[in-house]
Amino acid sequence: MRGRWLNRRGRRASLTGGAPVAFFTRLMRTNSQIVRRVTVPVVVVAALATLVTAGALPAAADTPPGTPEPGTAPGTSPDPAAAAPGPAADETPEGVRSAVEREIGEAVATDVTGSDTGQAAEPARTGGRAPQTGTVRDDPRNGARIFTGEAFDTCSAPSEQTMRTWRKTSPFGAVGVYFGGRGRGCAQPNLTPDWVRSVDGMGWKLLPLYVGSQSPCVRAEHKKKFRMSHQDPWAQGAREGQDAVQRAKEYGLGAKSPLYLDMEDYNHADSRCAATTLSFVKGWNTRVREAGYLPGFYSSAASGLAHMENARKGLHPALPEAVWFARWNGRADVNSEPVLASGSWSPHRRIHQYQGDVTRSYGGVRLNIDRNRVDAPVARLG
Repeated sequence: MRGRWLNRRGRRASLTGGAPVAFFTRLMRTNSQIVRRVTVPVVVVAALATLVTAGALPAAADTPPGTPEPGTAPGTSPDPAAAAPGPAADETPEGVRSAVEREIGEAVATDVTGSDTGQAAEPARTGGRAPQTGTVRDDPRNGARIFTGEAFDTCSAPSEQTMRTWRKTSPFGAVGVYFGGRGRGCAQPNLTPDWVRSVDGMGWKLLPLYVGSQSPCVRAEHKKKFRMSHQDPWAQGAREGQDAVQRAKEYGLGAKSPLYLDMEDYNHADSRCAATTLSFVKGWNTRVREAGYLPGFYSSAASGLAHMENARKGLHPALPEAVWFARWNGRADVNSEPVLASGSWSPHRRIHQYQGDVTRSYGGVRLNIDRNRVDAPVARLG
């Protein structure tokens, strides 16, 4: 919700009573549970100063800097519910209220993510610095490069200019890229080796996704034409794993990079289908691992992830090195997935796609994306 000032009970905040500074202090504190970030442009201050000069808003006595409001201890915020009430609404001329609102306009922006399709406001920026976008470390177990933070994925790789803008303005530090596979659904006019080097140089971490053959019992109609065969699925998986390695090398992705196999939602309760799918995944994993890459696995939490967890409990070999699961519950965490045991694919082996098919705009550039919380391997350039 943007350009609308609300108090904690959902009603519009009064624009009456007190000097502009005191008004904004109360406003920011009252909205502390709603407004994530508040930006007050110079035009707002100028507008309010003009109104005070004209006598439309009363002036207040000077207060020494750092002096807490009455009833609060130093370093604490007042309780909005206990704040003294302002004048009644009819004590402020409606014309003054409207003038202030017109001047302020979009000055106060809130980033509300309660809707999966809503447009979120851009975050406030200070001094042109990029927001915090996660941490990177090396995993001593196998040399993987671990990223912990926020990531997005989108069907087609964005332009370099978009990536540069989002790097400076968005909360994301990693991006999912669909780099190959017969089941990949979107064209990739921007995705080239030069693009990979460029966005890596900007500081982005890459999460490579390969959309190969799909399970025989895949649910999505548009994916059924890519179903794998029940005849020797391990060999088919191995061939596609080799293709994934070749394409990764062409894009400049080096050894120890993860390659995430995208297996869309399927009916793993069908025993024949589950056995075929698992055999394919094992063949794919084996070839990827033999080439020095890390085989990962993406699927829905209720189907593919549950299937892999059952295989892990059954002590199956050649399972994925890391898992990327879709459960669109809006919770940006990797450790509370009910399908997974606490110790499985842990530590630093999980990605949670927690929100899907949402539109976000940063730096004036809008994309339709999925949002992910990452604690898992990301690509290394060769």
